[in-house]
Amino acid sequence: MVKNGRRNGRQRYKCGNCGAQEQSAPRPRRIEQRLWRGHVDGKQSVKQLAKTYERSERTIRRSLERHELESPEHHPRPVVLALDATFWGRKWGVLVARDPHEKENLHVHELTQETPEEYRLARVELEALGYTLIGVVVDGKRGVRAIFRDIPVQYCQFHQMKTVTKYLTRKPKTNAGRELRAITLTLARTTEAEFIERLMQWHARWAEFLAERTPCSCCKEKRWPYTHRRLRAAARSLRTSLPFLFTYQKYPELKIPNTTNSLDGSFSHLKNQVANHRGKRPTRRYKIIQELLRKKEENN
Repeated sequence: MVKNGRRNGRQRYKCGNCGAQEQSAPRPRRIEQRLWRGHVDGKQSVKQLAKTYERSERTIRRSLERHELESPEHHPRPVVLALDATFWGRKWGVLVARDPHEKENLHVHELTQETPEEYRLARVELEALGYTLIGVVVDGKRGVRAIFRDIPVQYCQFHQMKTVTKYLTRKPKTNAGRELRAITLTLARTTEAEFIERLMQWHARWAEFLAERTPCSCCKEKRWPYTHRRLRAAARSLRTSLPFLFTYQKYPELKIPNTTNSLDGSFSHLKNQVANHRGKRPTRRYKIIQELLRKKEENN
């Protein structure tokens, strides 16, 4: 049998003795994979795929819905994790656990609200697969630290800067606010001792200013509201997070990143790719997200 051209995308063969012709049997799984790759990686719509493969749009949709993702390969090892969630809208998103050194996403699951329980589920699943957590980087979400109290926890310094900016804005109106923002912006370029010293000096210098209260006719004098509440909130945020902002300096052998930027950058890339598939039903959108996240960054 020798090759004798193609018909409808399938290889034909011809017998050199009797001249009988045959063609390769259809391979639904291979076609299904090709359609899925064209949809996700090639960013082709159902209409474009239907035209390319000369099939109806309904057939293409059924094939995409039927496609099952291959189980990812896991190589259990001691690992430092970066964990963060990203949302599409207010009520649906994904939580991702990533090895920032290998640039590999080890875990992803759907969520409707970012709670400590979601982080606990991620840890339980990874440990069940054989991974040993030796450190984590999180965004400072309240209650998450308790899930990882037995290992070093690093709060993302970038998220801490964003929190301070939320209260003070990028251009604070008061001198105290401008000084506090300037101190916060040195987080990534200073040591813990230096940062604590600057913060203590700031508190001492502006103690009276922070203690100012605004007279209120419906409250007693001791219960008048503070005049600079947003400034106090920014300072309180720094004090609360301070024990976990420099964990990476305390354990240099673990090479813990000081931010979750490895994840945040991949989220931006992910959302740009998912935007090409806007309007998809949630089940197919989640399959596309899983497919995109399972690839290492260098292949994206």
